[in-house]
Amino acid sequence: MRTRTLLALATTATALALTAAAPASADGTAVLTTGGPGGTAVAVGDTLTAPLASGTSATLYSSATGTSGVVCTSSQFTASVTGNPDAPGTATESVTGHSFDSSSCSSNVTGVLGVSGITVDNLPYTASVASDGTLTVLPAAGSTIQTTVKLRTLLGSITCVYQAPSLNGKADNADSGIAFTNQQFTKVSGSSLCFANGYFTAKYAPVSDNGAAVSVN
Repeated sequence: MRTRTLLALATTATALALTAAAPASADGTAVLTTGGPGGTAVAVGDTLTAPLASGTSATLYSSATGTSGVVCTSSQFTASVTGNPDAPGTATESVTGHSFDSSSCSSNVTGVLGVSGITVDNLPYTASVASDGTLTVLPAAGSTIQTTVKLRTLLGSITCVYQAPSLNGKADNADSGIAFTNQQFTKVSGSSLCFANGYFTAKYAPVSDNGAAVSVN
């Protein structure tokens, strides 16, 4: 009898340990939720939006360690959720909008008087967000991620076109934000006043679904 009792206790303890170690997906938690981690699943088809994090700027500098280039204090992206499986997993989105308010942009490049506009081309892009917070943005097949920057210079208006094969970012549940750091673009056209490479850095927060902050699980 004592042996059977010990075996039963051991079996119960093992079952409890396995239950405690089970991943979040055991209760059906989706990768993207509102109401905090483990909250309500974001529905496929929902539109997510995010402005620049308060007090921050989006920068496109000529080098990864420099401070020469373009700075904007107002920017926003919009994306539609196309897939949101249980965690751990990878949610997918279609990035349908990424805008910069040119009135909030300035440049300290020698010979440049101001910024007339910044346009993100070739939308929509595809974005994937993994449970570990890794974010990858890719263009459509046969296309490229492209940004067109129009500058006012001493010699008149110039247009600088930059391209990148992909962008990589990181999601952070602390502020429901997404950060991009020194993402390299290469100039494909433009005058000598257009720097040869552009390094994009920005923090967007909070990412929200109809006003509710989004978490990654």
